[in-house]
Amino acid sequence: MVPLLILVLVTVAVRLAGGRGPSGARPWPSALRFGLAAMFTVTGCAHFVGMRDDMIAMVPPSLPSPGTLVTLTGVLELLGAVGLVWRRTTGAAAAALGLLMVAMFPANVFAATHGLIAEWTDHLVPRTILQIVYVAATALVARHHWSQTKVEEGERAPAGPR
Repeated sequence: MVPLLILVLVTVAVRLAGGRGPSGARPWPSALRFGLAAMFTVTGCAHFVGMRDDMIAMVPPSLPSPGTLVTLTGVLELLGAVGLVWRRTTGAAAAALGLLMVAMFPANVFAATHGLIAEWTDHLVPRTILQIVYVAATALVARHHWSQTKVEEGERAPAGPR
């Protein structure tokens, strides 16, 4: 539940802090990338500190080297968080993080079906809903970034023959 709280609070704070939107507020998808970056920074750090043993336990037994997988996914989440903030890589980072969450979903299913952590969000339905929200958020950020990039490139393109 903490990642969702971070996502919402940072997104709202960035949106309200202002930016490039016509109303003086940063557009929602633009603010959302900072919320995602904060969320992935926290969850990426959790792969190394605090919840590492829980995350290793979540790796389905059919996968090799759970500790290495947790380290790798933690590094990828932290790199993705940086990529979200750096405008040139926002779209690719958002898409990659969405794919990473899809790839990690079996660990969430395993944790939910084996009662590894005792929070209400660790049941299969809440975990699935949260995962859908996170993947949708990354897709929204990627789509917005790529559509904005096309608009900006169109504004810079030289006028063709008439």
